Amino acid sequence: MLARYSFSLCAGVFIAYVWLIGIVGHAEDGAFRRISLATYQDKMEAAWIGQMVGVGWGGPTEFRAVGRILREDEVPPWKPEMVNQFNQDDIYVEMTFLRTLEQYGWDVSIRQAGIDFANSRYRLWHANRAGRDNLRSGIAPPDSGHPQFNKHADDIDYQIEADFSGIIAPGLPNTVIALGNIFGRLMNYGDGLYGGQFVGGMYAEAFFEDDPLKIVEAGLRCIPAESQYAECIRDVIMWWKENPTDWQATWEKIEAKYNRHPDYRRASCMKELANIDAKINGAYIVMGLLYGKGDPDQTVLISTRCGQDSDCNPSNAAGVLFTTIGARQLPERFTAKLNRQTVFSHTEYNFDRLVEVCTKLARDAVQRAGGRIEQDDQGGEVWLIPVQKPVPNPLEQCWEPGPVANSRFTPEERSKILYPPGEQ
Repeated sequence: MLARYSFSLCAGVFIAYVWLIGIVGHAEDGAFRRISLATYQDKMEAAWIGQMVGVGWGGPTEFRAVGRILREDEVPPWKPEMVNQFNQDDIYVEMTFLRTLEQYGWDVSIRQAGIDFANSRYRLWHANRAGRDNLRSGIAPPDSGHPQFNKHADDIDYQIEADFSGIIAPGLPNTVIALGNIFGRLMNYGDGLYGGQFVGGMYAEAFFEDDPLKIVEAGLRCIPAESQYAECIRDVIMWWKENPTDWQATWEKIEAKYNRHPDYRRASCMKELANIDAKINGAYIVMGLLYGKGDPDQTVLISTRCGQDSDCNPSNAAGVLFTTIGARQLPERFTAKLNRQTVFSHTEYNFDRLVEVCTKLARDAVQRAGGRIEQDDQGGEVWLIPVQKPVPNPLEQCWEPGPVANSRFTPEERSKILYPPGEQ
């Protein structure tokens, strides 16, 4: 299905294969993992709450610290009502993708995903903005995210909105990878795409694992090992092991290599020390997870104090960590004021509707991947999820991109796009 729209025939065949195994799948050596419906929903709710907590807590600090660590007194204290984040692009953009899957199912084409994204009306920045403008101009995906047409292709955008991919694919890394090849390619390429697949892979594992290091390693297996993004995450792990109690020492090493060294900013769209690149912001997600040691407050605060995009990064980190904990076990200060009825901006979802949609999509994902739905002794629903060996994409780099697909919308497709480029 995807081969016609790929960067080359070889890459197209591979991506189509990843999509197939991600959606249809098979169990590695016939192994399965079990999760009850009740447990899945508890963890899935926590995943969304974590995103809302992270972006709400870190929001006032966004880009207030570039090339430096935020002081403790620059981060506002947590207040329970801060959980109600209904107007954050970190959250409602990914709900556009959920809506596409809800409407068209798991066989949705990348072109339909592009049309739906083109018809969104919210404010966007960086790769998202450029990708949507490309789509509205008639440049179909995956070219909309290719560096030839999108100078922001290495940016953080899909990374901050890929949470949904792991939330609806518990224990299914190849489904996460496949979803990235549909939705992540609307606006990103290379490390920009890998950042989202990495984050989604961590969520998928967090339904079954609570060790932050193992969760990070699971995310790493979803992306090419030779990519700079993977190199960055491996570096953070190494430096954490060298300085397990001194996160600021590790921050200094990240800053020196991934913010100040030109070899790691070859596709950067920002000048000086401000950095929206996926790699360094992905490093700060991992900083929160590893140095936070399972503590919700410290996980958010460390990811936030690392600076740069300091609302998006704690949102990803808290979402992953909260998934491991489950909503019922979260500290009450994060759940007491949750408004389940207000509709998220630019969506049709309130919290309860979001839970319903994610449950349906995840149940379908499990079955399409070769899993089963059974009942326990009490009549409760139990999902048997096949253990998958991740099959990452081939390596691609924004500073040495592969060929474009020459993909353009047909006149019929363009008639479905309602807004011109440049209009919010």
